[in-house]
Parts: sequence; C-alpha cells; structure tokens
Amino acid sequence: MGGTRAVALLALGSFAMGTDAYAMAGLLPDIGADLRVSVSLAGQSVTAFTLCYALAAPLFSAVLARWGTRTVLVTALVVFVLANAGTALTGSYAGLLGTRALAGAGAGLFTPAAATAAVALVPPERRGRALGLVLGGMSAGTVLGVPLGLLVAAGSGWRSALWLITGLGVVALAGVGAALPPVRGAAAPSLRARFGALARPRVAVVVAVTFTQTVASLGLYTYLEPVLHRVADIGSAVPYLWVWGIGGVCGSLLAGTLVDRTGRPALLAVALLGTLGAALALLPWTGTVPGLVLLPLILWGAVGWAFVVPQQHRLLAREGEGGAAAVGLNSSATYLGGAVGSALGGLALAHGLDARWLPLPAAGVALAGVLFHLTAVRALAKREAAAGPRGAGPEPAGAGTDRRGTGTEPCDAATDQRDKDGTGAAGATAAEALERNTP
Repeated sequence: MGGTRAVALLALGSFAMGTDAYAMAGLLPDIGADLRVSVSLAGQSVTAFTLCYALAAPLFSAVLARWGTRTVLVTALVVFVLANAGTALTGSYAGLLGTRALAGAGAGLFTPAAATAAVALVPPERRGRALGLVLGGMSAGTVLGVPLGLLVAAGSGWRSALWLITGLGVVALAGVGAALPPVRGAAAPSLRARFGALARPRVAVVVAVTFTQTVASLGLYTYLEPVLHRVADIGSAVPYLWVWGIGGVCGSLLAGTLVDRTGRPALLAVALLGTLGAALALLPWTGTVPGLVLLPLILWGAVGWAFVVPQQHRLLAREGEGGAAAVGLNSSATYLGGAVGSALGGLALAHGLDARWLPLPAAGVALAGVLFHLTAVRALAKREAAAGPRGAGPEPAGAGTDRRGTGTEPCDAATDQRDKDGTGAAGATAAEALERNTP
C-alpha cells in the first residue's frame, strides 16, 4: 500500500478522535437530561476523556513501544471503538465517566503513534505534509465531524452521535488492520526522558504556558453551548461550533507560515495567547448585536489551534534529538490543561456562576499565561547574562555545537547556533539575548 494512502487511513482515525473529543461539548445538555444530571456534572465526562488522554499519551506510548507502531495503532483503535460503543449504550452517570475515560486513553495512545507512523511511511521530503495531514484530520473533525454528529443527535438523540463516532473508528480500524504496512519509526521516548525534559528551564516554561492556554481554551469550549445560550440566547450551537472549527483550520494552516516568515515563534506564541485572552474577554458582551458573537468565536478557534505550532517549533528547534520527549510532554500538558479547565468550569457553574460570565475567568487564565511567559523568559535571559557570553567556565573546542540531544544543556544558550525560538541567535551577546527575550 502506498505511503500516501496509508497516511490517509491514519488521518481518518485522527478525524474520528477529533470528532469524539469536541462533539461532546454540544451534547452535554442532552446527556445531562437523559442521565438526570446537571450540565456541569455531564461536563466532567470531558474531564475524564482529556485527563486520560493526557496520561495515556506518555504512559502507554512508552510502555507499549516494544509492540511496534502498527500494533499500538490497532490496539488504540479497538479501545476507542469499544469505549464509544459503551458510551452509546450506558444508562448511568458512572458508566458515562468510565467509558469516556477509556475513550480518552485510546485517543491518547493513537495520536502520537499515528504521527510516528506518518513520518516513517513517507520519504523525508514529504514528512511535513504527512504529519500535517494526520494532525489536520483532528482539526477537520471539529469542522465536519462535530456539526455532523450534532445534526445526527438533533434528529435521533445523542446516542446516535456516539454510534456515528464508533462507526468512524471501525472504518479506521479495518483500514489500519488490513492495509497498513509494518512501520519502522523511532522508539517512543521513555517516561524518564519525557519528564526529565522538565528539568530544562526553557522546556518547563513552554510546557507551563501550553498548560495555561488549554485550561482557558479547551476548558471553556466544553461549556460553549450553555455560554452561547446565555450570551446570545442561542438554541442550537451547531453553526457556532462550525464557525469555531473553521477558525481553527485557518489558524492551523497560517501558523506555520507565520513562524517561517517571522522566525520568532516565541513572540508569535505570546501574541496568540494574548489574542485568545482578548477574544474570550469580549465574548460575554457580544449578545446585544446580532451576529457579533461570531467574531470572538472564529478568532478564538484560529488562535487556539494556531498556538500549538510555534510551541512545538520551539521545542523541536532547541531540543534536537530530545525534541520528541519534549513535544510528547507538551502534548500531555495540552490535554491535562483541558481536563483541569473543564473541571474548574464545571465547579464554577455548579456553585452558581452564570454561564454568560464563564469566559471571563478563562480570559484571566490566558492573560496570566502571557505574564508568566514574559516574566520567565526575562528571568532566563538575566541568568544567561550573568553567566556571560561564553558560559561560567572554560569550554573545550567545538563546544559551541548543540549538545541537547545528549540530555545536557549547554551553558551558552544565548549563542546556540540552532536556536530558532526567538530567544537567542548565533553569536549574540547575553544582552542581545535579553532583548530578544522581551517580546
């Protein structure tokens, strides 16, 4: 089977994962009514999904790496299919939480393995496009799969939407199981390598900022339907979720171009996070003008999905061979943030906060992330300035090359020849590094 066709199968699996992850936000009122729980309690099913996704990605990918990528993909899809069928059949709140947790584990196992397989199945010059196709499948799930699932639910009930997602998973499972060739990709980073990346200050800053962004963005998305109902008296959220997804696809496509043209992914990440905070803060005030609510929605979707691109670029550019572990850690932070955000949003609603005002604390978290980023990079730059342009001690010949692939970080981060994250440049002095660290 050709590499392009095999990657298309992986993209179909990602499409199913994206539909499952984001369709639930529009189904919460119906699920709550059916299972006789509040929307805030029903929203904890999203917390269960995203939390298990965050934990499964590093844990199972490392533990099951010896199975081979193809076997891991098939296993993940089997778990995903069974879990969604279980959600469609459940008649209790406990069953809902359990099956959503299992679906999240399947999705968390599938997504990094699919990215690894996509890169291994095509020639080096086509790896970027293959990776984009697989990751694009998830964002396409928000544009096509989510509205389709919600339309099916509107006509036949929320369980029908889960059966649709189950069917997508079955098709992907059949294709991957029957037609995907053996995959020889790089071994998954160990748990020690993943969490050891946090010992590197710049990795820790990137991961922490990613966490704050997803607490705000994905956490609020979970309760988008009740928010829209209170803000603009909207009955069906389907067209608005579609607009949010369109913004996400546009942001995903444009972010890479912006990174390449500016060469300043750190600055771009801060700008996107600040724009997210502004869009969320604007949302509660848009109900007085018909159609105005679409503006912050499309902006939110665009900057929310675009944010991951400069963040991953920073980690891969600085970390060399250790970039896979850092990116895996960043991916876990993404879904852990979504889990924390949806849990906090549910608690706020359960304690009487009007859904109309829920975007405001989310905006506050996003803006806090901006402040943290600016403070942290300035502190790092000052530390580098104190160390001097050539580090604190003598350095052997050739030490100017990047040694991050060995798990050790060079003292002279300001003069790192491979620094592409906008926080240093070849031959730059420590003072210049400080200036570049101040967006």
